[in-house]
Amino acid sequence: MFADIREDYRAHDRDWSRRGFWTMLVYRFGRWRYSIRWRPLRMPFSLAYKILKVLAEILTGIELPCEVTLGHRFVIDHFGGIIISGDAVFGDDCRIRNGVTIGLRTTGQRGSPVIGSRVDIGAGAKLLGPIHIGDDVAIGANAVVITDVPSNSIAVGVPARILPRRPAEPSWEPSQTSE
Repeated sequence: MFADIREDYRAHDRDWSRRGFWTMLVYRFGRWRYSIRWRPLRMPFSLAYKILKVLAEILTGIELPCEVTLGHRFVIDHFGGIIISGDAVFGDDCRIRNGVTIGLRTTGQRGSPVIGSRVDIGAGAKLLGPIHIGDDVAIGANAVVITDVPSNSIAVGVPARILPRRPAEPSWEPSQTSE
């Protein structure tokens, strides 16, 4: 747990005051309590987690249940209005912003998004249903994604259109001439 918290601290630019980091602390505590096998000993930690989770939701506006599977270096850039379903899965190096909803498409039907590594999710985006988001994907602000997104793509619009990402252009450097 403590190694994960140190990694979260570094991923949030070593700023303990960021609300995304507070939420990650509560999330890590909630995951850690499951490592306590003996139920009578785990019960007070579960009660503490439930209280901390409600306080974190009130203070930050971020709903991140401990049942979510997160990869390493998960960053919540801006707080407020973030809702993540308990059965969502994230890869490594994902970044989300305010107003993001990741969850079920319809009530009563199981299935949340599975998100790959290095995915950047813009403000207000909605990812709904049992969809798969590939690696190195950018989800535009306010996009509503209800279909699979292949790796190395961009999803924009309502409903989201899938566009290929342009390859990174080489940076221009002036040639050095000798006189």
